[in-house]
Amino acid sequence: MQTLDLNTAFTLIEPGPVVLISTNDGQRDNLMTVSWTMVLEFSGVFALCTGAWNHSFKALQATRECVIAIPTVDMIDQVVGIGMCSGADAGVDKFARFGLTRAPARHVQAPLVKQCLANIECRVTEFVAAQHIVVLQALVAYRDTARQETRTLHAVGDGSFVVDGHRFNRRAAMAGKLPPGE
Repeated sequence: MQTLDLNTAFTLIEPGPVVLISTNDGQRDNLMTVSWTMVLEFSGVFALCTGAWNHSFKALQATRECVIAIPTVDMIDQVVGIGMCSGADAGVDKFARFGLTRAPARHVQAPLVKQCLANIECRVTEFVAAQHIVVLQALVAYRDTARQETRTLHAVGDGSFVVDGHRFNRRAAMAGKLPPGE
C-alpha cells in the first residue's frame, strides 16, 4: 500500500448523493450544490457540511429552513454550474440561469426543484460550528415516481463523479436491521 496525503483521504469515503440545497432568505431563492451530506437517523434527520463561505449559509442561519433537492445524472452540468457560481453575485437567479423550475413547498419558504428526483423540506435543528455541520429535521419528502432517470451523482471530491448503478437486493437477509416500512 502507498501512503496518501491526508488532505485527499476524504475522496476514499466521499458520501453521496450530491444534492442541491434550496433556500430563501426572505427576499430571493437560491441554490447551492453540496456533496458532504449524511443520514443521522432513520427518522428523517440529516446533516450537511457548509459554512460562512457559502452565500446560502446566511439564509440557513436566518430562516432555519431549506429544501434538499436530489438531482440525477442527467443534471450533472446544472449541478456543477450551480456549485461554480454564487448567489451573492447581484442578479444571479440560479433557477433561471440553469433552466430549473420552482415548485411551492408546503412547510418552508424555499422552493422545491421540479426537475429533481426527490425533494425534502427541512428545518434546521442545530449548527455544529466546529465542524461546519448543519443538522436538519425532515418535514415532508417527495419523489417523482414518473421520472425515467433515477441514477444519482456521487462526488469523488477531485472534480469527478460516480453514478449509481446496479442495485443488489439483500433486504431479506437484513430484515432485522431495516426501518419499518422498508
